Amino acid sequence: MAFRGVGKSWIYGAFVAWRGYTNPDWKMMVVSASKQAADSLSMFVKKIIDEMPMLQHLRPREGQKDSVVMFDFGPSRTSKDPSVKSVGITGQITGSRADEIIADDIETTNNSYTAQARERLLELIKEFSAVVKPESGYITYLGTPQSEMSIYNELPGRGYEIRIWPARIPTNPEKYAGRLAPYILKLMANGAMAGDPVSPRFPEHVLREKEAEYGRSGFALQFMLDSSLSDADRYPLKLSDLIVFTLDPRMAPVKFVWAAGPDQVLEDLPNPGMTGDRFHSPMWTAREMAEFTGSVMFIDPSGRGKDETAYAVVKILHGWLYLTASGGALGGYEEGTLNRLAVIAKQHNVNRVLVESNFGDGMFTQLLKPVLARIHPVTVEEVRAKGQKEARIIETLEPLMNQHRLIIDRKVVEDDLRSVEALPVEGAGHYSLFYQLTRLTKERGSLRHDDRLDAVAGACQYWLEHMASDTDKAASDHYNRLMQEELERYMDGVLGAPKAADTWMGNRL
Repeated sequence: MAFRGVGKSWIYGAFVAWRGYTNPDWKMMVVSASKQAADSLSMFVKKIIDEMPMLQHLRPREGQKDSVVMFDFGPSRTSKDPSVKSVGITGQITGSRADEIIADDIETTNNSYTAQARERLLELIKEFSAVVKPESGYITYLGTPQSEMSIYNELPGRGYEIRIWPARIPTNPEKYAGRLAPYILKLMANGAMAGDPVSPRFPEHVLREKEAEYGRSGFALQFMLDSSLSDADRYPLKLSDLIVFTLDPRMAPVKFVWAAGPDQVLEDLPNPGMTGDRFHSPMWTAREMAEFTGSVMFIDPSGRGKDETAYAVVKILHGWLYLTASGGALGGYEEGTLNRLAVIAKQHNVNRVLVESNFGDGMFTQLLKPVLARIHPVTVEEVRAKGQKEARIIETLEPLMNQHRLIIDRKVVEDDLRSVEALPVEGAGHYSLFYQLTRLTKERGSLRHDDRLDAVAGACQYWLEHMASDTDKAASDHYNRLMQEELERYMDGVLGAPKAADTWMGNRL
């Protein structure tokens, strides 16, 4: 197991060519999650053979097998089995024989996310034992775990030796159960400290970018190869990653600095999160204020059951997202619910309303439009969610929260906690946004109710394409604009108002 991007497939492609160089009669099968990925590795091997003079004698000769799917090494003896064959994990594996099978990234997010998918994958790889020659065969897996229940964790029970190359020297080597690669152990023996990068191709600043991109749990899994997450890591969304601040409805500071010290803990706010998790205020905020540049409302409708029609209002300014309203109402199509949503949209000056269309086949949108037209005319757009809900929410919110770019209006926290007090005592807490946020895992159905959290994620997802702007650059541009305006006011005061034909500052100077 090695982290993403380190070059597993490249190294093994070169290894296949080396196998042919040392023994042209060696038969190899390359298996990947898809036929296309397996063929790519096969083509890479052929390219190495074509471009390296010392290997060109391995090119297939006339009459030998010579295709992307399978080819022979030139000096190999006649055999029904090709020297190299590529196949997808669900393809035709039976009927072949090989001295060595290379299973390259057979586990992906798509084929291993559910328990049923992982069980099917484990059944498919049992076929390897029937293909490989019993007297000389090798089976090698290369991969990066895609879930905490990775099939790679099952391989030691089938007699495999595991070697793990994480991206950093681990702080807790015992978690790897003696499976760290000898190279990693050698680095540690030579004085490498916990957290040090293990590859010069992935220095510290690159790893920090990857951690921000993938989030804590994604980085722990795919870069640190830690598939035995603790309870703290199993719940990736944490209150302490948020910034709670009392917001003006129209504007906000242009920059925040997050900190999790004791001075920032908001002791007066109840804690719906895990033990030790707390709401925090910012360590510092810029004095300069600016108006929000956009405001969107996301609505997740419900039927008449126990789920809520949930909403969230998220605004944007200089690459920061601001949650200014969140809540829900039991029931879906009642006139009171529709009026309430329209009023909230007006109060927060929403310029776009997004409605999840998966429920009711668009009926909710048609009922809401005339109410909005009467109270707050605004663009209404239907969106359709795809993929597993839990994974979608985490993939949206975790990187955003890990970078501390989601600001929560203090009133949202207070209203959320008050809103569940009117509900029946049993299970009331499950309707709280911040309870849902801190209890969500990647397991399907991990929450009894997730409506409010889903609405927040939907609103944040809308703004993600705008998040590429660097917050520091945006704040700097804002300061420059203020300075320019101040300079112009000063020049007007010193030199007097410019003449109509002489308005350019350079002319005045």
